[in-house]
Amino acid sequence: MIKNVQIHASKRGMRLDAAILEAFPSASRAFVKEAVSSGAILVNGRAVSKGLKLSGSETIFIKELLEKSDNLVLPEEGKDIKPVYADDFLLAFDKPCNMPVQPLSCRETGTLMNAVVSSYPECRKLVERDGNGNAKNQLMAGALHRIDADTSGLVIVSRTQEAFDFLRRQFTEQSVVKTYLALVEGNVEDEGVIEGDLIHDPTVPFCRMVDLKTSRIHPSLIAKAKPLHAVTAYKPINRWRVENEDLTLLEVTIKTGVTHQIRAQLSSRRMHIVNDTLYGAFAVEGLSGHRLHSLAAEFVHPGTNERVKISTPMPTWAKIES
Repeated sequence: MIKNVQIHASKRGMRLDAAILEAFPSASRAFVKEAVSSGAILVNGRAVSKGLKLSGSETIFIKELLEKSDNLVLPEEGKDIKPVYADDFLLAFDKPCNMPVQPLSCRETGTLMNAVVSSYPECRKLVERDGNGNAKNQLMAGALHRIDADTSGLVIVSRTQEAFDFLRRQFTEQSVVKTYLALVEGNVEDEGVIEGDLIHDPTVPFCRMVDLKTSRIHPSLIAKAKPLHAVTAYKPINRWRVENEDLTLLEVTIKTGVTHQIRAQLSSRRMHIVNDTLYGAFAVEGLSGHRLHSLAAEFVHPGTNERVKISTPMPTWAKIES
């Protein structure tokens, strides 16, 4: 991290952010933008915008500027997160509901990975890499996949870069079989497969996925969207009637990993996950989070080269007594 450094502008007409990056190539454009916006970078003692054109005579004072090497998950102690599986290559955790898997910035805490890197520091520097071997996402910290903050259950984390690359390739190639439990409103009698293209709903300011064919979004907006193919298989494994409401427990299997895939595709068939109000379910008073659980994953183990299946315990809500 660069702290309490003063430099002098020397090039007339250069943008402020470009001048800082020229002086400190170890920083990034995003970090410079954040520092300028927060007032951590001053020009002649004043807060300014990142696009300021310099005259060439200014004094630039940097209170604090992150470098690329700082872009790692912060360890956070005090979280009682223990693996349900562990070996020399990987870890598996049963993530609680209402907890994100990973932070969006290196300053954020309160996520699963903050707790993981505190207990398993070897995971902290594991990164996703692009085709050229360059770091693409330094905040994964070995996490091989993500589930929604309100979804509980299995998250697999690698312990070495070699294991991460090996396992991440399987997720990318869609050879990992993931099993979920979903408690949905109503009485579902038959099993089925839902296949289609999902897009981000451009009409809302937050993340919500809709089916490309059945959505009522104007064609001009759809034309700009990037369709993501998703396949969701489901079958009912239990049914209850609770307080005059029918509920069905579904076992859901996916290989694709599109954002909100299960939630969006089940709701497109009027199978709304309990308390998932974003996708049309009724709000349940006093209930936090929706009833979707990542139960298991089957993949080729990086150490043995054999297929293994790792599972988490069934959540209490999946054991409703009639």
